[in-house]
Amino acid sequence: MRMYDLIMKKRNGGSLSEEEIRFMIEGYVNGEIPDYQMSAMMMAVYFVGMNEEETLHLTMAMAESGEMLDLSSIKGVKVDKHSTGGVGDKTSLALTPMVAACGAKIAKMSGRGLGHTGGTIDKLESFEGFSTDISIQQFIQNVNDIGIAIMGQTKELAPADKLLYALRDVTATVDNMSLIASSIMSKKLAAGADAIVLDVKTGSGAFMKEEKDAFSLAEEMVTIGKNAGRKMMAVISDMDQPLGNAVGNALEVKEAIATLQGEGPEDFTELCMTLGSCMLVAAGIAEDEGQARNMLLKVIEDGSALHKLAEFVKAQGGNEEMVYHPEFLPESYIVSPVFSPEEGYINRIVCDEVGICSLILGGGRETKESSIDLSVGIELQKKVGDFVKKGEILAFIHANDEDKLKTCEERLLRAYRIGDEKKEEGPVILGILK
Repeated sequence: MRMYDLIMKKRNGGSLSEEEIRFMIEGYVNGEIPDYQMSAMMMAVYFVGMNEEETLHLTMAMAESGEMLDLSSIKGVKVDKHSTGGVGDKTSLALTPMVAACGAKIAKMSGRGLGHTGGTIDKLESFEGFSTDISIQQFIQNVNDIGIAIMGQTKELAPADKLLYALRDVTATVDNMSLIASSIMSKKLAAGADAIVLDVKTGSGAFMKEEKDAFSLAEEMVTIGKNAGRKMMAVISDMDQPLGNAVGNALEVKEAIATLQGEGPEDFTELCMTLGSCMLVAAGIAEDEGQARNMLLKVIEDGSALHKLAEFVKAQGGNEEMVYHPEFLPESYIVSPVFSPEEGYINRIVCDEVGICSLILGGGRETKESSIDLSVGIELQKKVGDFVKKGEILAFIHANDEDKLKTCEERLLRAYRIGDEKKEEGPVILGILK
């Protein structure tokens, strides 16, 4: 078998067999197939596409290119949630303790933020002492003991995906549905969950800008997961404005804690309830989404969801008192209001611009080596559909640097679109695929 022949076959519109795909992936990971040939293959796939069988074989080959986590020693159905990322997306911080408090087993691998989208691990490190650098044995024990554990992705997990993504990133071949879906799902399948709920975001702050593309990606990933023998559900959610009101690591942690106390923003709470209901149904704990929603409401009302977050933080070395006293979380030296320059209705907030503002303040990474200021960020006071008077506060900026504050303020004002006519805020949940 030669890589040259496989490139020509795909270029000419042919379908690759499972054996051919495994030859290609194994050869590339082992260094036997050079970058220039794999680049040519990725470009051929970009233009020709892959069918359902090819996409599944590619996903499994990447998943099996490294360590496949064996979670069989965890009692019960293991359920995972994956978000395609967005601005203010602190969902895992509130969602996972809610679902675990209802009896689900959550064994989750998460990442750090890069660019204008934040990472779950960075946000969790707002808790003093918290670490996701735990052994597989500790990971499994924590899930068995308290129902939840989150760790960073190991280097041994789906190494083919890391190599391929880096190559696609510099050869303009990222934006292909089969390649995106297989990249995400290879990591999820390698992580060992029995049931996976996807949060596929669409809008100005999401990777998928168009709603139809988000639905297509969700459908592709659900199909892959089902073909691989997993229980799958996908929620398509809006990311045309920031989720909730807080953008920035410690600020988002505080908002997640408020949500576990029943005091979270309406859009964020609704997303957590919808995803949580799907997770409980997928795990077989609830018969339907109505029963699941009632279970989630109960663990918020009786405080067990908040207590579960504290248990989780303590189990991974963090200071659990910060859960009950969020005022001890990192705070910036400067809290500066941003005033509306005019009167009218908020018609749009350019979501990715708000994320970039947080990045400018130091709340995100420009490169993988960048350090993060956990205390900085933005708290929105007005969102789409709200009326604002001239001179009224649009947002608060939390900063530790006057120059960054000024740059952020100018950019944040440009992200707001204010008009005479009211534009109703759309639903946060755009659809559910099963």
